[in-house]
Amino acid sequence: MLNLAWWQSAVIYEIYPRSFQDSNGDGIGDLAGIIQRLDYLVKLGVDAIWVAPIYRSPMADFGYDVADYCGIDPIFGTMQDFDRLLEEAHLRGLKVILDFVPNHSSDQHPWFIESRSSCENPKRDWYLWRGEPNNWMSNFGGPGWEWDERTNQYYYHSFLKEQPDLNWRNPEVRTAMYDVLRFWLDKGVDGFRVDVMWLIIKDNLFHDNPPNPQYRLGQSSGNSFLPVYNSNRPEVHAVVAEMRAIIDSYPERVLIGEIYLPLTDLMAYYGQELKGANLPFNFFLLQSAWDAHTVAEIISEYMGVLPSGAWPNWVLGNHDNARIASRVGVLQTPIAAMLLLTLPGTLTIYYGEELGMTNVSIPPEDVLDPAEKNQPGIGMGRDPERTPMPWDCSEMAGFTRGRPWLPIGDDHQVVNVEIMERDETSILNLYRRLIALRRAHPVLASGGMRSVTASGNLLSYERVAENERFLVLLNFGQSPVQAATEAGIVLATTNSHRDGERVNNFIGLQGSVGMVIRIAL
Repeated sequence: MLNLAWWQSAVIYEIYPRSFQDSNGDGIGDLAGIIQRLDYLVKLGVDAIWVAPIYRSPMADFGYDVADYCGIDPIFGTMQDFDRLLEEAHLRGLKVILDFVPNHSSDQHPWFIESRSSCENPKRDWYLWRGEPNNWMSNFGGPGWEWDERTNQYYYHSFLKEQPDLNWRNPEVRTAMYDVLRFWLDKGVDGFRVDVMWLIIKDNLFHDNPPNPQYRLGQSSGNSFLPVYNSNRPEVHAVVAEMRAIIDSYPERVLIGEIYLPLTDLMAYYGQELKGANLPFNFFLLQSAWDAHTVAEIISEYMGVLPSGAWPNWVLGNHDNARIASRVGVLQTPIAAMLLLTLPGTLTIYYGEELGMTNVSIPPEDVLDPAEKNQPGIGMGRDPERTPMPWDCSEMAGFTRGRPWLPIGDDHQVVNVEIMERDETSILNLYRRLIALRRAHPVLASGGMRSVTASGNLLSYERVAENERFLVLLNFGQSPVQAATEAGIVLATTNSHRDGERVNNFIGLQGSVGMVIRIAL
């Protein structure tokens, strides 16, 4: 537990900037709005903010189509606004992590405009061009190849046709993108979350992918083939190691990878001698069934295969997946909070989780997400989990003076910061108490994990250090349960009613209740 890097004990807070706080009344959140809410984040207790893309962009995919990797989109403000955000965050002890989108650019990026201008252009090989397409699909549905009439060839796009994939086998591309990393690191950014890290390199011979035998009608057409040749290629690990070397050339920085892969494949992204990503994102709890046995199995398997010396991390929500409260039910959100904040390693919270925000229903005519527009009705849409943060009971929830870019939740007069701050039993104050508990007891971040057990609806595990033992009990069911325990004191419960209670031998938990017990030594 000694000499940890800042990110190893950190609670990271993901901000989707369009939806956090609007400062100028245009209905879209911005950098000045984030600055306005930094003190809220300090009071919450988080250590770092991860800001989704704020680069100049035509917004075909709301910022994940980058037209200038070293510029701020006017929607969010100016570079001066960013510099002020960085300064104000650092003054408050908050680290700032940026999204890095290296797999693809916008089709409006000067690099791609040059690349498609002619087959002889020096930047032609900066992207993936072919005279004949293969069967690689787009993750947003349909073929991954787009015909370009000017040069009579196809270019590949893993996502929208407005997001052409860069050719990371070209050393000039690598140099240019590594210069982007250095640009932001020189400014003082504390690290990066790398978008779709596992997709960066493609097969150099462009082999066709094999059919997916599990594909069924009603699924995204992107699932119709197994992405053997356009994802998770062996060469990607050399690229990640090069990124890590740049990160390590600056003090106290972190490299986080977005990777949706099976467990053993995910572990490879820590790299040889742990010189890959510091934190390959662990999404298994984000995608699993919500019951004590499944969660116990995920925890045990993940901790069991971590390479020696590798640092764990946990995520329960993000901008691409349904909100926790909508996945597990509102009654279970306190259990989800206590689970996340008592697991070892680095944790990430998605904005609004601390309020128990649920997905907001988006009428078909108001859908903005291109993933949903391309394939309506099959569950690809991400608008419902990206709606504005509710700050107060006013008509626009304190988010904006204008018309919000996405609808505000109908429940915002109950689910908002202003109301929950005044309620000692609210989910917001539970998050604050649990983050403070984690900070006060380093064993919860960096101690050992043992005795992970599921019995019926009860999940239990211990967090241990040389001179401390904590027992965590989580009731995933609605009926009361009895749990065996040793003598100790309750440090935290999900409803706070029993904090400070002394226990011995057995303790009862009501439905959807969790507690952290410090065992007497």
